[in-house]
Amino acid sequence: MNEVDVEDAVFKALADPTRRALLDRLRERTGQTLGELCEPLRMTRQSATQHLGVLEAATLISTVRRGREKLHYLNPVPLWDIQERWIHRFERPRLRALGTIKERAERPRPVYRYVTYLETSPHQVWHALTDADLTARFWGHRNVSDWRPGSPWHHLPTDGHPGITGTVLDALPPHRLALTLPRPGPLPPAGAPEVTFEIKPYHEIVELTVTHTNLPEHDLATATAAWPGVCANLKSLLETGHALSRPPWEMHSGSPATEAPDTGGS
Repeated sequence: MNEVDVEDAVFKALADPTRRALLDRLRERTGQTLGELCEPLRMTRQSATQHLGVLEAATLISTVRRGREKLHYLNPVPLWDIQERWIHRFERPRLRALGTIKERAERPRPVYRYVTYLETSPHQVWHALTDADLTARFWGHRNVSDWRPGSPWHHLPTDGHPGITGTVLDALPPHRLALTLPRPGPLPPAGAPEVTFEIKPYHEIVELTVTHTNLPEHDLATATAAWPGVCANLKSLLETGHALSRPPWEMHSGSPATEAPDTGGS
């Protein structure tokens, strides 16, 4: 076969997922018998023989007789030739960068979860999370909404800085509140981060679980530092009637905070 015929045969062979699976098996361990190739793929010997014949015709594999057995070996040369013709001419750094972007976009995004306990009632916790004046006291932001699923909610700093607007995903007072908590600026391709407050009563105390999902990796550290401080201020407010004398997030910055954290990154 000439070069064009060989290339056509290679592309035809690679178009079938079963043949690609056989090549993957040989990539993991070359020099396998027909029986060894069939067993994990749950394929009949006749079907495997036909597929291996196509791969051998495309020179993607070679065979060697050993007694009554035939050993199959992967031949990467045709794939290398295709790589040189179809990929090498392009800018490798650009392709590598695109591959990195794809890998990061498909990677599961970090999840942050924080649990605390308050000596109060579920209704008081719900009220504190949804009342604009109370959120201003322990969070440094006014949370404004009608708190119905699908409605917008506004997270507005008390110092006059621009706020953010998210969506109420779920509201089941006084047990569960789920919101989008978008970062300032355009939304990332994966969508806005989400935060869920779960309020569970246990006798005279309440377990509050804050779960922050769909976080960009560079926002995980911000969430890790911010949520314990916000929850500590909430706990102090509900148990003593006043928030902590100093915002807890100042401890992480090393200097007085000019703005309370919105826990949504920057």
